[in-house]
Amino acid sequence: MARPSKNAIIDFTVSHDLTHGLLDRAVCPPGKSFVLIKDAEKKGLRLRVTAAGGKHWQFETRVKGKLFTRALGEWPTISIADARSEAHRLRGLTEQGVDPRLGEAEKAAQLARTVQQEAEQAAAQSILVGDVWELYLVQGKPKRKDGWKPRYLADLHAMSSPGGVKKKRGAGLTKSGPLFPLMGQPLASVDEDVLQGWYEQESLRGRHQAARALMMFRGFLRWCSGRPEYRRIVNRDAGRSAAILENLPPMTRRTDVLETAQMVPWWNAVDQLPNRTAARYLQALLLTGVRREALAALKWVDVDFRWMKLTVADKVEGARVIPLTPFLAKLLSAQPKINEFIFAGTGKRGHIVDARASLSKALKAAGIDHLTLHGLRRAYKQRGRSVAPHGAVDQMQGHRPSGTADGYAILPLDDLRPFALTIERHILKLSGLAVADVGSDERVEVSR
Repeated sequence: MARPSKNAIIDFTVSHDLTHGLLDRAVCPPGKSFVLIKDAEKKGLRLRVTAAGGKHWQFETRVKGKLFTRALGEWPTISIADARSEAHRLRGLTEQGVDPRLGEAEKAAQLARTVQQEAEQAAAQSILVGDVWELYLVQGKPKRKDGWKPRYLADLHAMSSPGGVKKKRGAGLTKSGPLFPLMGQPLASVDEDVLQGWYEQESLRGRHQAARALMMFRGFLRWCSGRPEYRRIVNRDAGRSAAILENLPPMTRRTDVLETAQMVPWWNAVDQLPNRTAARYLQALLLTGVRREALAALKWVDVDFRWMKLTVADKVEGARVIPLTPFLAKLLSAQPKINEFIFAGTGKRGHIVDARASLSKALKAAGIDHLTLHGLRRAYKQRGRSVAPHGAVDQMQGHRPSGTADGYAILPLDDLRPFALTIERHILKLSGLAVADVGSDERVEVSR
């Protein structure tokens, strides 16, 4: 007879009255690697005793013809009663043809998903509004635009500023911006309740400023919702709750304009301003109807004095070319060439940024209560439409075509020039300047 293998299994079947004493005394026979002690009460349950003295519970059976073995733990950590209970559960499943591993795999997968979700939630809670806001200021931009306008970007920074720095004008320190309290909030926690509480608090400082900050923050939430990494954790509609919208101040559209009767005193007052760059800038705003930022950033290379044309920034098309009218050419050529900008300034941008202080002085001298820089643009539109086609005026101002007819009525520069000359003469006449007839060389003589 062949000698049995060292790893051959020797089974000892014991009765259902297995006791801790019996198992405690169980040992592996000499020359064997392990021995199995089977439980007569629970079929498939056994204790595996190794030569090294280890004792481990096992359950073994067949499921649909395939061997199924499950380790149940070490004895005596797992008692006889516990081992029999688990064996009973597994026997019930396998006799029904159910492989316990399948259900347990699903439970493990579910557990893994739960753990992953909890990890994602924990990671989401660590993403603060202020962290994403900094990225928004760099990568965010309005629709169909290449980037922020400098003034609006400065406002975004100011709205989220912590304050506490020395004021550029006056004494004391700056205050924190309206959006600063939100910067320390987890992005995932910003819901309508958070924004409502924030808005109610900021409204005490100023309703209109809080409303403007809210509009800016809603743009930030829209941007986040378009980013895959933030889409799942951001609440895009948090700023649209009824409780917030009902408390917003009424939106008032500015309609101020330089009226016809005010043009003579306004022009004379501007003409007396000591700051000649600001004076010419304000007069050019009225004579062109160009947006204030575009005119302020006008460069010498943008002005063609030979062929009498002007290239200005356009928020619709990027840039547009309009006729350079005679008086405007005279006004611009009078500016000293300090740097690349026509309306040069001493600030970081190199050009005039804010002429409201000069405008206020002129308004006070002229006895005009209120007028914004944009009111000069409106004045150009109103005066221009009284002597030229609406489409031509809109084209020179950079407005989108107002209808199908205007869309097909985009005029070439030469066809636009007569209307530009007519509008300039009309504005100068209303401003109290007697303009002589302009010859073919388009030179202009102005007298009081």
